[in-house]
Amino acid sequence: MERDRHGEVIVVGGGVIGLTTAVVLAESGRRVRLWDRGSALPAASEVAGGLWWPYRIEPEERVGDWSLVSYEVYAALAARPEETGVRMVAGVHGGAFLGELGPWAARVPGLREATPGECPGGGLWARVPLIDMRVHLPWLRERFRTAGGMVERREARSLDEPAAEAPVVVNATGLGARELVPDGSVHPVRGQLVVVENPGVDTWLTSVADDREGSTYFLPQPGRLLLGGTAEVGDWSTEPDPATAEAIVARCAAVRPEIAGARVLEHRVGLRPARPSVRLERETRAGGRVLVHNYGHGGAGVTVAWGCAHEAATLAG
Repeated sequence: MERDRHGEVIVVGGGVIGLTTAVVLAESGRRVRLWDRGSALPAASEVAGGLWWPYRIEPEERVGDWSLVSYEVYAALAARPEETGVRMVAGVHGGAFLGELGPWAARVPGLREATPGECPGGGLWARVPLIDMRVHLPWLRERFRTAGGMVERREARSLDEPAAEAPVVVNATGLGARELVPDGSVHPVRGQLVVVENPGVDTWLTSVADDREGSTYFLPQPGRLLLGGTAEVGDWSTEPDPATAEAIVARCAAVRPEIAGARVLEHRVGLRPARPSVRLERETRAGGRVLVHNYGHGGAGVTVAWGCAHEAATLAG
């Protein structure tokens, strides 16, 4: 007998946005299938540094609320870091100031101007979620399955394919939306990282810089230290560049000299799925089928994932 698909939702996209949305939908009682194409190309969220902070994402007037919803979820998950991959870690955003941020900043517990000892050039001190994505993504997938969700290794060649099988589809395909929707405004912002043995760094740092010269950040994850980075708009290359890697290490070592001698463990490249602004909206298609778009999160997919997931679930009706 054919399965009754009334009320079923198919979420297309297995990155942090798709997984989180699928979890929220499944835990609300919906029957949910997640289509994950299982590409050899890692999703941006798989190689992301995992620091909670609204970065390279619009529209500003909505991002703050999405981010704060996620902050509350991550703060609770940080009570079980080994299981969820989430920890609350202190650090400094060099070159950032409270007056430049939106109203959301006043609602982040403990966010303040850094002291000269913490950041000589001025910046912000914060204790925020830092997510180990190699732990968090499998945990999300298992949470989804526990809620009754089904993961299918399947690639959609058209949004008509899932729409033919379920009355509600959530498009969380990230860069894939460029061809699948199609949406020509979606483009990659390439980010390269160097993973090294942690020489004893227990706080994170980011430094605002001209992206053409490369930004500077280091993020302490369990057993390793992530060094970055780049933000190369329109660059589709997923091959690490040795000269870029050398420059990343040099910039980080200029802040923490002990990084210079740290053994390199891995090189990573991720393509952030950027768009002029996040597309989070409901579209009604022929026959009353519902398509909810949830893509274009740029460099802040982890930061807004839970806020956007709850809104997408509401739009799914």
